[in-house]
Amino acid sequence: MNPRLPAEWEAQDGVLMAWPHEGTDWAYMLDDVRPVYCEIIRRISRFERVLLTAPNAAMTGGFLIDAGVDLANVTIFEIPNNDTWARDFGPVTVMFNGQPVLLDFVFNGWGLKFPANHDNLVTRRLKELGAFKPNLKTIGLVMEGGSIESDGLGTILTTAACLLSPNRNPQLDKSEIEQAMASLLGARRVLWLNHGWLAGDDTDSHVDTLARICPDNTIVYQACDDGRDEHYAELKLMEEELNAFRAPDGSPYRLIPLPWPKARFDEQARRLPATYANFLVINGAVLVPTYRDKEKDDLALKAIGQAFPGREAIGIDCLPLLDQHGSLHCVTMQLPQGILP
Repeated sequence: MNPRLPAEWEAQDGVLMAWPHEGTDWAYMLDDVRPVYCEIIRRISRFERVLLTAPNAAMTGGFLIDAGVDLANVTIFEIPNNDTWARDFGPVTVMFNGQPVLLDFVFNGWGLKFPANHDNLVTRRLKELGAFKPNLKTIGLVMEGGSIESDGLGTILTTAACLLSPNRNPQLDKSEIEQAMASLLGARRVLWLNHGWLAGDDTDSHVDTLARICPDNTIVYQACDDGRDEHYAELKLMEEELNAFRAPDGSPYRLIPLPWPKARFDEQARRLPATYANFLVINGAVLVPTYRDKEKDDLALKAIGQAFPGREAIGIDCLPLLDQHGSLHCVTMQLPQGILP
């Protein structure tokens, strides 16, 4: 029986996150970023459990309590971490004969850009500490959770810029990467995006910043309607690629564009990768990053709500996350049903 990579909107036990602390790249702005993490944890804990890693549980101090987090739904595991991008070092869950198995891919700091010696071991250490029930398989392949999107039925959406990066799996060509996704993730077909990027993105165009597979043959994607913007041409080409894709039944995908966020810059005037596509689907809700731009934020909430009828669309101010070149989906990894004891 082939494995199956569940869709994000399937039933979950919880979400994995890592706490920002003085030993991470957040050290210079902890006062700004901790409230964001607390709010994400608070929102998730209303619906399901949160597994939180930190080198020392005391680091979370009273922050979670002060934020009104339901601590009964939060479990802290003391594990060292380089940074907090759980999407990319957390386990990828596949189903074998209806039973979950955890895949622990190699995480090498997005193609050797950043230290990852601790983050690459987080999944294994969590298993050793009893955080997960299913078997864990260590996979000698570099692959980050943010680089793949699944419809739960054998379709994988990804980007060529990331999966074919020479600093990830240089020994494999495109067809061999597809074969690996077939054997490990149950991919029956792979939809490759050759266009689309965000200035300031360290991931080589992770698909979860650009386009997301949603229920009922729907794809929500980050559009750009500003012809003067440096992203306009590439995102238009990506839009054309999405229009050319076909669902498994041969029909075009229903495409829902997301509003283009106002340009944001760091203190050195470098563009930051703001995107509304970096949302997280959980039980009963979808958490949407917002960027203190009410008009665009409201439009994004409405668009994503259309893709997930019956789920509460909840905006979370993620502007501080942009300073380290990520957003809401990047700091979370869903744990499907059957993972937690």
